[in-house]
Amino acid sequence: MLQFINVSKRYPGGADALKNVSFELQNGEMAFLTGHSGAGKSTLLKLIAILERSTQGQVMLDNQNIGRISKRNVPYARRKIGMIFQNHRLLYDHTVFDNVSLPLIIAGLDRHEIKRRVRAALDKVGLLGKEQRYPITLSGGEQQRIGIARAVVNRPPMILADEPTGNLDPELSEEIMHLFEQFNQVGVTVLIASHDVSLIQRIGYRTLRLSQGKMVDNHG
Repeated sequence: MLQFINVSKRYPGGADALKNVSFELQNGEMAFLTGHSGAGKSTLLKLIAILERSTQGQVMLDNQNIGRISKRNVPYARRKIGMIFQNHRLLYDHTVFDNVSLPLIIAGLDRHEIKRRVRAALDKVGLLGKEQRYPITLSGGEQQRIGIARAVVNRPPMILADEPTGNLDPELSEEIMHLFEQFNQVGVTVLIASHDVSLIQRIGYRTLRLSQGKMVDNHG
């Protein structure tokens, strides 16, 4: 379970990205995080992924205060989380296989297990057979699927996605969202930051809404 307890985040220079934010996300839940540009969505996700630390309050993941984790233990804590970005953050001079296998290499898995898991992840996102292609030769939607495969290849219990459909047309956006639904249906907790209100309403999951760094809506 994810829990924010009176969390604030102030960046150097005095800008408050988050102000006294509290909410809970149950294990196996899927929810959307929405709000205007600059509302604090990306900051909130970065606190969960331990890419940033809160200024005040507690960020609890499975009853552990992840804001207090030592730097040395951060990589181990991050294995619980698959992170997907709008701009993919792919290695364009490496093959699809190399991109997806990176978390498994870092985790120290053997070559046979890496190959098995990468193929399984690519199969889930519809890219099996394109392992030796380079990302630059694939479409934007396919590149986003590489990012998703890389995020789930380690079988994390939680997926965070920051504007994963921001650069995609409506049809591709729906396809990507249905992929997240499929992961959620097998028990993965999913939190997606998106400003696409019409898409969020069509899909119909719980929505958390930020405004000026404050949580202003938290309905089911």
